[in-house]
Amino acid sequence: MTPGDLPALVARFTAECHAAGLPVGPERAQRLARAVVEVSPATTQRLYWCALATLVSDPAQIPVLDAVFDRVFRGSDPPVFRGDPNAAPLRDDPPVASVARAGEAAGGLARVGGGTSSGSDAAPSEVPVPALASAIERLGGREFDALSPVELARLAEAMRALRLATPVRRSRRTRGAAHGDRLDLRRTLRSARRTAGDPVALARRRRRMRPRRLVVLCDISGSMAPYARALIQLLYCAAGAERAEVFTFATRLTRLTRALARSSPAVALDRAARLAPDWSGGTRIGEALRRFNDEYGRRGLARGAVVLVLSDGWETGDPELLRREMARLRQVAYRIVWANPRTRHPDYRPLAGGMAAAWPYCDEVVSAHSLDALGELVAALSGT
Repeated sequence: MTPGDLPALVARFTAECHAAGLPVGPERAQRLARAVVEVSPATTQRLYWCALATLVSDPAQIPVLDAVFDRVFRGSDPPVFRGDPNAAPLRDDPPVASVARAGEAAGGLARVGGGTSSGSDAAPSEVPVPALASAIERLGGREFDALSPVELARLAEAMRALRLATPVRRSRRTRGAAHGDRLDLRRTLRSARRTAGDPVALARRRRRMRPRRLVVLCDISGSMAPYARALIQLLYCAAGAERAEVFTFATRLTRLTRALARSSPAVALDRAARLAPDWSGGTRIGEALRRFNDEYGRRGLARGAVVLVLSDGWETGDPELLRREMARLRQVAYRIVWANPRTRHPDYRPLAGGMAAAWPYCDEVVSAHSLDALGELVAALSGT
């Protein structure tokens, strides 16, 4: 039997288990495939133990598994699998022709081609191996509001591969540099002591470059709460987001930066829900921005920073107040990025009062509605 026979027959086996009523989805099928690779079953019985350990979650399911396993692997010509294709044949190994018959019985799920038998010149056929998508691949295209808390937690590992990089700016601090634009008088005089007080070499310095501060304003109203949870998890998973200032708002503004520091994503989400009293409440974007500008923005927190606003733009207050506060924020912020999940639709237009008032003051508007769409958000924050 060729090495390609095993994945084809395992795929047929899991498909028939699902058809027989067992709860065998892509995840359990993937676990069985991993177990077969690790164990390399040399007999049909060992393959059965792999299936029993990975596909059954209740003792009542064992008879169904036995019936399907006997039908697929213990027929008149049961195929026996070997981890090493060069190993010596076992006593109960079937001829290769029986494996071909088992593949033909799959009903088109796989075309199994083994070696040719004695006196046969037929070329082996290709074996299309079914590809099982990983959990992250299956969840990557789904919108955040359709994910359960458990499914959202599974995306944490993929979010750790992202990096939230903001544009850099010159700091007031300097560092030594061979071709700096400033003279380092102290280091020059210190080195001149070794040359009888003659400053032979001039030491220079230049300003350090540091990333701009990231300020995040999350709308946690009823329609935006799932997206806010995903963004908070992103901020505590992605590299480069350690210095981000996090605020939430619905009917009031709440600063979460200190409360959520040095915590895991799960703890961060739990604290955010407890500390924000208006979680899943109404939306007053203009009033929240007014308080942010008065208490934080004008005092330096938003000065020269990249501001990310996550909201669908549904404003229950006065849109004119939102327009004025966006204009104030535009005067101090380096860049304003607005993440609106509704913009994922090609026919979206900023016709709502709040979004129409804020749109002219945004440098970029992205959707950020799923894991696959976060790349657009990362690029918008970095200015690329």
